[in-house]
Amino acid sequence: MTEAKAIEPPGDAPDILSLDGIAKAFPGVQALDGATLRVKAGEIHGLIGENGAGKSTLIKILAGLYTPDAGSLTIGGGRVAAGSPDAVHAAGVRFIHQELNLVPHFTVAETIFLGQELAGPLGLRTGAMRRAAERFLKDTLDADIAGHRLVSDLGIAERKLVQIARALIDGKARVVVFDEPTAPLTHAEIDHLFKAIEALGRRGIAMIYVSHYLAEITRICHRVTVLRNGRNAGLLERVGPEDTGRLISLMVGRDIGHLYPRHDHTAGAPWLRVEKLSLAPHYLDVDFEVRRGEIVGLAGLVGSGREELVDSIAGLLAPARGRIGIGGKQLRPGSTAAAARRGLALVPRDRRNDGLVLAQSVADNINLASLDAVSTAGFVRRDAAARRAGESIEALDIRPRAAATAARLLSGGNQQKVVLARGLATGADLFVLDEPTIGVDIGAKAEIYALIERLARDGAAVLISSSDPTELIGLADRILVLLRGRIVVELTRDAADLDRLVALTTGGDATEGQAA
Repeated sequence: MTEAKAIEPPGDAPDILSLDGIAKAFPGVQALDGATLRVKAGEIHGLIGENGAGKSTLIKILAGLYTPDAGSLTIGGGRVAAGSPDAVHAAGVRFIHQELNLVPHFTVAETIFLGQELAGPLGLRTGAMRRAAERFLKDTLDADIAGHRLVSDLGIAERKLVQIARALIDGKARVVVFDEPTAPLTHAEIDHLFKAIEALGRRGIAMIYVSHYLAEITRICHRVTVLRNGRNAGLLERVGPEDTGRLISLMVGRDIGHLYPRHDHTAGAPWLRVEKLSLAPHYLDVDFEVRRGEIVGLAGLVGSGREELVDSIAGLLAPARGRIGIGGKQLRPGSTAAAARRGLALVPRDRRNDGLVLAQSVADNINLASLDAVSTAGFVRRDAAARRAGESIEALDIRPRAAATAARLLSGGNQQKVVLARGLATGADLFVLDEPTIGVDIGAKAEIYALIERLARDGAAVLISSSDPTELIGLADRILVLLRGRIVVELTRDAADLDRLVALTTGGDATEGQAA
């Protein structure tokens, strides 16, 4: 039975927005081929698809950033000029992007009214803007945020609400597009954001919700449009958690089986040892080990110390005290080169800025950490490098299968595979995967999960740090929960469930300092 939504769908109400028969081609790529999207007033409409399915292109056409080769845009029953951001804005379409892009030293009121300030004969009406900002945040988004506070002093969730208020403060919004709005948020913050979105729906505002997180799509959306290869793959009129499998099938056009491979691992000798590791105020007296052939998950909210702990293990940060051992040998702290020599391969959380040289080819990126294997007398043997990269591209199904393609042109999932391929090429036996599938579509996730499983099955030690509790439960043999810089509990696979893991990471479970 489909889960009841907090607000009822608009039923037979007319479409307030229609994108009909949209086509758009780029050199060598047909990004959209007759795609259609129709949304009703008061509706929360999901838009999903794999990377490269055409979602971003369709949204950019709606925003007026691209002019379609064919098709029409209608808002409120009237045709809107294609390729005109001003016309789209005037018609009442607003965008809430994943990136916050707020000015840190501005106040909340200044941020909300930026570009649409209230002015009088004596200049800016700062008091009126502050009061109006606070009233709008409270009445529309149920948020108590003082208008005089600086953006830099706000939490991530508060900044997201300020971003929404800025888009809606003029009172003319009819359609709001949310593009991956929960990426930086905790579970509690997501709940607050969803309440704000539902409040907008009750006011009759139509919303398009774009996300890779299907649990969010089935929880909040009334209807869902699925794109595949630039075309409509399906429209679900009502969705709930039981529809996840159907959505996945529509997205990928094939049966990917179980999203998380479930194999029993035979853990070998301890390979990574972390002993009394501390770096105040981020983490304190952290102890754990990862064995060969084992996948260990690291859970924790933003600010728990999880990111700093991973960076310390990988050599990006030097801990104040404690020891890190790999393969029975102590690691020199604060040295990525030393970690690499010990056989550690890092997949960083920001693959575009920290994991890839975007302007270089796929082949160059794969071989970057093991150039000695394809070099003679200091010179790279291009034929050997291309052959080696080609083997990795084939083994990991990196698309397009062209070693000379610039890394920046790949989808997020394929970029992540390139980073993994580089680690495999070094012969690493310890993989530290930091947010391994963030921003990756469901089909690529399944492939990456299968690859991670294969690493463990082949005897590598795998440490996964992730903000997605479902991912950790699906992959890890053991999960370590980090809260306020300390590991408070270790969960075995059989003892881990979503509700308990979320409670532990948020401090809502009193169970601490024990294995379960």
